[in-house]
This record gives sequence, C-alpha cells and structure tokens, in this order.
Amino acid sequence: MPGGMGWGRGRGRRRKMRMIGFIPKVKHFYPALPPMVPPKPPIFMTYEEFEALRLVDYEGLTQEEAGRRMGVSRGTVWRALSSARKKVAQMIVEGRELVILPQGNETPKDERM
Repeated sequence: MPGGMGWGRGRGRRRKMRMIGFIPKVKHFYPALPPMVPPKPPIFMTYEEFEALRLVDYEGLTQEEAGRRMGVSRGTVWRALSSARKKVAQMIVEGRELVILPQGNETPKDERM
C-alpha cells in the first residue's frame, strides 16, 4: 500500500495516561467459600476502574469532576465506572476472587489538587 494509508503504525493511538490518587494497598479479595466448592476464575479490575469507582462512589464526585482528577473525559470515567460496578456485582453474586492490577498507563498523583 502507498505510504500514509495506515499500515505499519500499530492499532489505534496510544492510551492516555490516567492520574490515580494512590495505588491500592489491598489488591486481592477472596470469597469465603465452603471447603468442597472449587474456586471460579478470578475477576480482574484495573487501577483505572478502581479509581473511577473510588472517586464517584466513595468520594461522591460527579463523573465530570472525577474525569478532571484522572485527566480523562467524562465518557472515559463512565465506561470505567460501569465496568468496575459490573465486576464488583459479579464478584459478590458469583462468589469470585477480585484482583486489582495496573495496565501500565496509570500515574499516581497528589490528591490535594
């Protein structure tokens, strides 16, 4: 293909850095299952999803305010929040382990801003 037609550049553009208030100290949540019940595969939550859940549901910020703190759009916060809420509900309903992991595009920032 002629140059400039999109080949060889990778998929899409790079993900924007996400500002997070802090790295969560507790990164694993395990269900208290009876001894004979085999464990189900874990659910993985990103720091971005965790931060959106923390800012909106725990801190009580609007999605727009949370977006400003994270350095992303309100729509990005909405998607992360929706995904995080679904994962928490799935963890509780299905009795599955929840693991919080980084994606590599998060930067801790000072919360006092």
